Amino acid sequence: MSELYEKMVEEAMAAQKADVETVKSKRGTEFRITDTEPYMNVVKDMRAVDGQSQSVIDLHVDSVIAHYNILNSLTTTIRPEDDPFVEHYQTPGILEILRQEDEKFEKSLETFIDAIGKAEALVGREVVRRYGGFYGPTCVVDFALMPGSTSNVVNRILKNTNIPTQHQQAILAAKSWGMNTSYGVGEVFANEIESGTTVSQAVEKEIQMIKHIYESPVEAQAELMDSLGHTSFDVREYMSQYKNKMEKTIKNAMDDDVHYGNILTVPAYCVGDISHHIAQSTFNMCKDDVTMAIIEATTNVMESTLKNALSEFKSEYDVLSLATGSTACAVEYILELDGFNAPMVVDLLTKRFHNFVQLNPTRGAAAELHNCDFMDMIYRGWNHLDEARRTRNGASGPLMPKIGSFDVDLNPVHENEVIMNPQRYTYPACAITVRFSSLMRLADYPCLLTSEPVTATLMTNIIALHKENAASPARTCKNCAAASLVDFRHNHCQWKEAV
Repeated sequence: MSELYEKMVEEAMAAQKADVETVKSKRGTEFRITDTEPYMNVVKDMRAVDGQSQSVIDLHVDSVIAHYNILNSLTTTIRPEDDPFVEHYQTPGILEILRQEDEKFEKSLETFIDAIGKAEALVGREVVRRYGGFYGPTCVVDFALMPGSTSNVVNRILKNTNIPTQHQQAILAAKSWGMNTSYGVGEVFANEIESGTTVSQAVEKEIQMIKHIYESPVEAQAELMDSLGHTSFDVREYMSQYKNKMEKTIKNAMDDDVHYGNILTVPAYCVGDISHHIAQSTFNMCKDDVTMAIIEATTNVMESTLKNALSEFKSEYDVLSLATGSTACAVEYILELDGFNAPMVVDLLTKRFHNFVQLNPTRGAAAELHNCDFMDMIYRGWNHLDEARRTRNGASGPLMPKIGSFDVDLNPVHENEVIMNPQRYTYPACAITVRFSSLMRLADYPCLLTSEPVTATLMTNIIALHKENAASPARTCKNCAAASLVDFRHNHCQWKEAV
């Protein structure tokens, strides 16, 4: 299996470094779609090895190539306001292909849509809770089943829907990692309430919206983009071309008995690097040298840690766990260099959340999405670093946190000239919050820290080994930082009840 683990690490790090090196060389310049070609080129090199499904790898590779070529044919650049949505145009079309090719799945989807209409009490309760901030900071488009998330609500409806389990899982996956449209539950309700609509009418409109994203997903996504003032390219033309280009790949995966839940997710989560993670917003954010250095140092910690562990991996899940755990440790470690830690930041961002709800009752459904990712990441890192500090006690030497039995190499943080010299980026004698301030910028956009290109690449490799099991959403407690440190909401999670 060592060949497999080595391949996974190589492909994941190639994707990460394509992003980081492009952003570093292009930051501060005007973004062009062609700037993302290095990422597409490393994806083209992904391959299946013994035991892996070629059709799953094709879902990833063909989607990235189609995404790049379509965008490049429709526009030369993308406005920052439009770039987060580029990974929301794939699943709507794929959902329509599956319905067209499989009458039984079409019937199950119709049953589910009918069940949404009968779930007035459930939907009403959840959107009221989301509107009032009942659950605290929430990933409304969560890839797990966090309370208040869209996938949590969808799962509750699916549990009372009499359709095959595999179809339930596919529908759930489509609104988890699949990102079927940009809609997050509760957004219509909040806007209707603030515009003067009654609560019962607002709930009715919310239900109509949730049904719409399953009845006509492509048109629903296009209408959502119209409402947000999207101007960068013709989204209807994109989705039409994407369906045509991906139809053969989708049918091949169906013939290969890949779980529909995986067919609905793999093509979407891998395209975000083209014009989102590599995009004008990232080029702007990373003009700050310290922000760029944090991304670089974290990447180097992950690479060094994974390569040191190559001979010790026992399963494909070890690779994923160590990749994400090492960056969690690296970011928490950088935070602690300025005297902060995860509990302090989670407290700060959770208190700010409640003020923010009052200031912005119609805030976007995704407003706290990445704050939650960031808090979860540093909380995970804090747990590992805290254990390492207790273990080391008064002994000297470098801190060596562990993920399972694997050591995390934090030396790349110390070797980074920028991170270790914050006095060069502020009033030199008072340089005590420089790294923290850059980390707060990344709290809104931690995609290259968590890291999304790495998890996407590794998940495709894992799914290619287990194509028959729906991998999304994660059916485990994700140790939400806010729930663990501040808010009491574990009892509203759905990870054990997932269909």
